[in-house]
Amino acid sequence: MKILRPVVLLILLWLASAAGAQQMPEVVLSFGDHKLTAEVASTDANRTQGLMHRRILPEDRGMLFVFPNVARHAMWMMNTYIPLSVAFLDEQGVIINIEVMKPHTQDTHPAAWPAKYALEMNLGWFKKRGIKPGAKLDGLDRAPLAR
Repeated sequence: MKILRPVVLLILLWLASAAGAQQMPEVVLSFGDHKLTAEVASTDANRTQGLMHRRILPEDRGMLFVFPNVARHAMWMMNTYIPLSVAFLDEQGVIINIEVMKPHTQDTHPAAWPAKYALEMNLGWFKKRGIKPGAKLDGLDRAPLAR
């Protein structure tokens, strides 16, 4: 019975994350052969909420932030438990820069120059796959427009 408690807890945490995930549309994206599924934060409310309060982010899943304008957007990690990497992308989906973000900080992590999108993934996801600035993200045409 003691072994079941941690398993049940993990399942409940996963279900809570999945319940939160269902509030935003999802899109399948790829960097070449590296596919991922991203929740799309295309509204002010969703962009503000981001991945706050979540305890887990499954492998090959992330959050795509679609901004209404091209600008030097910045991200922070207030109330975010998961260490993340964020890639800022231009209008064509080309990575401008990738930043490492530590949980529970209000440090800002800006785009190196004006960006239209930001893609948050688990810490090290891009590095593990050899994805660097200049790589192109495919599938952005299927993402909802910013509202």
